[in-house]
Amino acid sequence: MTSSRGIDGSRGSSFPPLPERLPVEVFDSHCHLDLLDVPVPRALAAAHAVGVRRVLTIGVDLSSSSWSAEAGREHGDVYAGVAMHPNETTGITDDVLRDIAVMAELPQVRAVGETGLDYYRDWAPLEDQQRSFRAHIEIAKSTGKTLVIHDREAHDDVLRILAEEGAPDKVVFHCFSGDATMAKECAAKGYVMSFAGNVTFKNAASLREALRVAPLELVLVETDAPFLTPMPHRGKPNASYLIPLTVRSMAEVKQVDVAEMCAAIAATGERLFGPW
Repeated sequence: MTSSRGIDGSRGSSFPPLPERLPVEVFDSHCHLDLLDVPVPRALAAAHAVGVRRVLTIGVDLSSSSWSAEAGREHGDVYAGVAMHPNETTGITDDVLRDIAVMAELPQVRAVGETGLDYYRDWAPLEDQQRSFRAHIEIAKSTGKTLVIHDREAHDDVLRILAEEGAPDKVVFHCFSGDATMAKECAAKGYVMSFAGNVTFKNAASLREALRVAPLELVLVETDAPFLTPMPHRGKPNASYLIPLTVRSMAEVKQVDVAEMCAAIAATGERLFGPW
């Protein structure tokens, strides 16, 4: 049953109400708990209530990566990702990359990301982005952690650099934004594609076609919270407890029942990020 109360337990919250619980527990493969205006225990409790047992909270610079690692240490249902986001790579130094590499060794850190390339914004020079991305690929390989990629309007260069450097064994394209052709190329290489709430948007037909052709065993779900809130709540703050809305939409696109969709997501999550 859908709750009329928001994540903070009160009526009239800026957050949407809790959706119907999923039949099989899943996890949120990419969120930013540090950006939610909600304490971590409360955010987790809301997620648990709808069948989202665990979350991966992602760093985008040294500060947020350190925060994520600490959250992973403090909370049993939280894992962390550490990295310098491509938009944060202007003048990136070896010292910064060493700090990321040290954090990546921590047991609660299960991902190196989000790293990659962002050609939509010009916040960092392309050469700095690409140097950082190559370094993060090496960190993921040396630590055995999953590489979580931010790829915005940079598909060709992301795929090229992965090929040139040699991709890690475990790669996730966060908030997958390619078309069906790219989805097939990623699938051929064994790359996992994570879909966010924007797959539910009316204007996202190309994204749904990419999901349709992606093998079920290479698909994850995420919120990117507090961003990309799924329909029908687009424009409101996002949080992990809204994952069921995206999962149900994905199951419809894949023409599988919701329980099968959940089970596949859970199995892929454990394969990439390890047992909890």
